[in-house]
Amino acid sequence: MGKLGVRCFSLSLDGYGAGPFQDLNNPLGVGGLQLHNWFFPTRTFQAMHGAGKDGITGLDDYYAGLGFENIGAWILGRNMFGPIRGEWPDDSWKGWWGENPPYHMPVFVLTHYPRKSIKMEGDTIFHFVTEGYEAALKQAKEAAGQKDIRLGGGVNTIRQYLQAKLVDEIHLALAPVLLGSGENLLSGLNLPALGYQVSKQEASEAATHITIVRTSTK
Repeated sequence: MGKLGVRCFSLSLDGYGAGPFQDLNNPLGVGGLQLHNWFFPTRTFQAMHGAGKDGITGLDDYYAGLGFENIGAWILGRNMFGPIRGEWPDDSWKGWWGENPPYHMPVFVLTHYPRKSIKMEGDTIFHFVTEGYEAALKQAKEAAGQKDIRLGGGVNTIRQYLQAKLVDEIHLALAPVLLGSGENLLSGLNLPALGYQVSKQEASEAATHITIVRTSTK
């Protein structure tokens, strides 16, 4: 059985994974885009957007590429799928990524409002789960088989799985940025009490990469 992991999750130095006031023009909230300045120049990111071998290699690209290895399914919170709140007004919104999203596998979106699955180009299928985070994980495990499941966020979704002690490994990319407000990943979380410990730390000029693992099964 594969593991549930958070990979390539960018965080400000003051703990924010997204800025405030998310909307159509600010998918990651105001100021949130700069958290990913370490990721955008990498060869991994550039290849995802059709730039071939352009892009930097090195430590940042290593972690960017690692984020996509052995993944069989994704879990996303509804805010990661789009800015719409409440009931779905229609079926026109299909995510931030256009007709060919970068997932290329089943993606399970947590929501309180039912919606039919959407099949996109490139083998991405968005499934909308209304029964809660445990149901989403169960469905993702069935879809992933022996491969891992990537928990893509947003912040509230990751906190929910952390508090339930369901995340096996976390890779955080700490950006040299202060946001001051937004969605804070770590506020009020006692990670050691939940069984998590830092296992690795490496730094590039653009980010500090920290790996956290769950060492306790209690």
